[in-house]
Amino acid sequence: MLVEPLLDHARRTPEEIALHDDGGSYTYQQLAAAAGGLATFLAGVTSRPHVAILLPSGFGFVASFYGTLLAGKSVVPINFLLGDREIAHVLRDSGVDTVLTAPPLAGKLNNSGLNIVDISTLPKTAPGAALPTPVPRNPDDMAVLIYTSGTSGLPKGVILTYANLQSDLDAAIQHARLENKHVFLGVIPLFHAFGLLAMMLAPIQLAATVIYMARFNPVAVVNTIRQRKVSLVFAVPSMFAAIAHLKNASAEDFNSAYLMISGAEPLPVPLREKFQERFGVTLYEGYGLSETSPAVALSTPFGSRMGSVGKALPGVTIKITDDDGREVGVGEVGEIWLKGPMVTRGYYNLPAETAASFTSDGFFKTGDLGRLDSDGFLFITGRKKDLIIVAGEKAAPREIEEMLLRHESVGEAAVVGKKDSSRGEVVVAFVVGREGQLVKADELRDFCRGQGLPQWKIPREIFIEKELPHSPTGKVLKRVLAERVNQV
Repeated sequence: MLVEPLLDHARRTPEEIALHDDGGSYTYQQLAAAAGGLATFLAGVTSRPHVAILLPSGFGFVASFYGTLLAGKSVVPINFLLGDREIAHVLRDSGVDTVLTAPPLAGKLNNSGLNIVDISTLPKTAPGAALPTPVPRNPDDMAVLIYTSGTSGLPKGVILTYANLQSDLDAAIQHARLENKHVFLGVIPLFHAFGLLAMMLAPIQLAATVIYMARFNPVAVVNTIRQRKVSLVFAVPSMFAAIAHLKNASAEDFNSAYLMISGAEPLPVPLREKFQERFGVTLYEGYGLSETSPAVALSTPFGSRMGSVGKALPGVTIKITDDDGREVGVGEVGEIWLKGPMVTRGYYNLPAETAASFTSDGFFKTGDLGRLDSDGFLFITGRKKDLIIVAGEKAAPREIEEMLLRHESVGEAAVVGKKDSSRGEVVVAFVVGREGQLVKADELRDFCRGQGLPQWKIPREIFIEKELPHSPTGKVLKRVLAERVNQV
């Protein structure tokens, strides 16, 4: 489970390329040997149950991940783009005493008091070394302790078991009809659940090849897709937007594409339309959370609807509920509740938050709003806590953002609520203009009005920005924007 496919491929097809990164190409035999060497090393270094990894995407991260599992430990992937306070919290909360890292990221751990292991200095495992025997683990044992991005408060540790990850992996491969012949492009960081599943566990289970890029660069991405005949690309909307704005990219660059999937945050309909128009490529959308390993729904060439994140993966049950927890009818908007073998058993060291997140019959309450159509396609409409209440009327930020993005001058938009003494809240928008376009707030308000948006949903204020604050995975940090407009 999880580690066995790597060892099997190393025995059967040792010379097949497992991955490419900035340092070169590595076979399945080389990857398995490196993971085995790290497992042996860890057995003599720490008795703690968890080992942290602070590394960029590439051979070092993948070998460290599988080496940690082979040693019978669980992995704590650290988001190296977090601030010092958040990283210190993750290290402290997880209880690790050993971190696998390498320069320059190792510098983030100065004076931490932990056992800092620079994997670049470890002896290289001989290519012909015997493959390791994994330490026995049970399906319900923790495989990964992954911390949420911390867009509100300190990151929370999500417990993902072997069974959670393996069930989601199997369901995603079946649902998307992924095969060994596919070439994966890894641009989502592996410290993120999305990257972990789609760009490491999936290609390695399939004995496919994955190409890692430590840093996202739209020109480099397009060149890599064309030159390496990439067939599977998983990215966030802001990455696809950067590609769509390239002047020299063409439809021919994407001839090898089988699936280009957007995740981590909503895919704006105008962006999907632009990608289709420019490149003849359909962007498909997926939905999931760290708490669900992460994928629970995915749109594919075999089943998609405009604006939908697709149908549930095999084994996933989706329920849409009202504020009282009652299931709503087809097409009605409510909170998304999920159940399935890929759903976490809870948050690490947070029993109260765990209890509050689950129903008595085992459904996980996501806090996301959505609806199901009559054919089972899921549509995400926003976050429950993000709803803006204007004089008793509810305004969903995503609806307003989609409207703003339809204007030819707008490249990115984010909508938040601002406290108001008479209405409770009013709608406020932050927009970034497209390159070479002049953005005017009054013009945008007139555009929204002309498109039939109710007056109370039209942004009271529109701030024209050079850029919006983003998390490491591309999500707009609306908390930062909301704090800005609600400063007392």
